[in-house]
Amino acid sequence: MAAKKNALGRGLSALITDEEPSRRHGDELPGQDEISLGAIEANPFQPRTRFEEESLQELAASIRELGIIQPIIVRKKDDGRYQLIAGERRFRAAGMAGLETIPAWIRTADDQELLEMALVENIQREDLDAIEIAISYQRLLDECSLTQESLSERVGKKRSTVSNYIRLLKLPAEIQLGIKHRQISMGHARSIINIDDPEAQLDLYNKIITNDLSVRKVEEMVRNHGTEKPQAGTAKDAPKSDLDGYDSLRDHLAGFFGTSVQFRRNDKGKGKIVIPFGSNDELERIVGLLDKLNT
Repeated sequence: MAAKKNALGRGLSALITDEEPSRRHGDELPGQDEISLGAIEANPFQPRTRFEEESLQELAASIRELGIIQPIIVRKKDDGRYQLIAGERRFRAAGMAGLETIPAWIRTADDQELLEMALVENIQREDLDAIEIAISYQRLLDECSLTQESLSERVGKKRSTVSNYIRLLKLPAEIQLGIKHRQISMGHARSIINIDDPEAQLDLYNKIITNDLSVRKVEEMVRNHGTEKPQAGTAKDAPKSDLDGYDSLRDHLAGFFGTSVQFRRNDKGKGKIVIPFGSNDELERIVGLLDKLNT
């Protein structure tokens, strides 16, 4: 078991290829095989919830031209079917490309090992957003009974890095959505979380979006938070903006569209409602919701 823990820190490939297939599994489970796509089930522990359609189409086109270069990884079930461990994008794209079979490495794994493999594989992907990484870390802690120290060893990250990601899950939902949609960076988020008051966090988040603040500027604002004394006619003495009464409407719209929504108004009373999106698929989803309102 100690060897497996060390392997995890070197990546998923080290975890699943620490022994030759014939020595580890016996003759009934060869290392690699061509498996029917219809005999493979999705991984129920898959932490990844979004697969970009355009990216899958590009991968499918590549598969039609070159085939599957890297096999997927599966485990064999008692009923003779197979369950994905890693490679769901290749699996999906293979189906889109019209393939009937796909090359696969067959491994044995219980549910906890399957979860660990899926989480570690996803964490090592470069296109994950910070919230997806944070959720994966938290699941490894909760469902695999790891400590932050042992988790940092398994994923090859400093303990402070793991801790910073997990702390993001304590931020208000609107800010987490902003991180997922890359409206603010990890640096912005790490600064915001140093403020304890959720309302102050949201206020700073909206200022970052509205004024396109740099991480350095936000860090400075956080350091000065709570130390500035309001002057007469400004800050706390100033009357509330007439947009402050629309918090419930903003929250309602954010829930309806599934993304953060901002209200912006200038000194002359003119303004706009901003509904951000992170991809073409997200834009089409929002447009679809707006179309439904017109029917």
